[in-house]
Amino acid sequence: MKLYNHARSSASFRVRIALALKGLPYDYLPLHLARGEHLQPGLDALALERLVPVLELDDGQRLTQSMAIIEYLDETHPAPPLLPSDAVGRARVRALAQLIACDTHPLNNLRVLKYLVRSLKVDDEAKNAWYRHWVGLGLQAYERHLQQAPATYSHGHTPTLADCLLVPQIFNARRFGCDLSALPRTLAVFDACMQLPAFQQAQPSACPDFEP
Repeated sequence: MKLYNHARSSASFRVRIALALKGLPYDYLPLHLARGEHLQPGLDALALERLVPVLELDDGQRLTQSMAIIEYLDETHPAPPLLPSDAVGRARVRALAQLIACDTHPLNNLRVLKYLVRSLKVDDEAKNAWYRHWVGLGLQAYERHLQQAPATYSHGHTPTLADCLLVPQIFNARRFGCDLSALPRTLAVFDACMQLPAFQQAQPSACPDFEP
């Protein structure tokens, strides 16, 4: 398999975690988002969204959207599972993942932040305030969910799809100086994840295209 991705891309980070948890080898193909490499003419032949990640399968088929990619990996390589065996558990894990993927990250990804600055002429201070506000709301909601059912990870005692989404969001929140002091359970789960080799191997600083 080939993974078109970027070291600092949260969505790419999610897929790298899933691949590492399942021990699946892949070719790492970088596309630098800040330099606009994902917007090159003709890239829509790779991904209609002109976004990363894109997972190219051995037969040449290409999958987009991190959540869909991770669930594909879980269906085709079921061990270790990233979704619980019970329907209620699966619904909870998907809800936690979507809290990040749908409610939090879309308001703060690179193209949104660039639009704020370039088109709406928002200064850096206001842009960062925007980021911290929406990430704060999302992670506070995540914390409330975790407080209801404390466990080693986001759901139970093995990593799930939800953890694949949470860890990259915490990385970015720290990068933007968000105050995470009111998130003890969330940070405990993050720390538990980062003790695992799969999460360490997938983090941005371990990627060949990482730039401090």
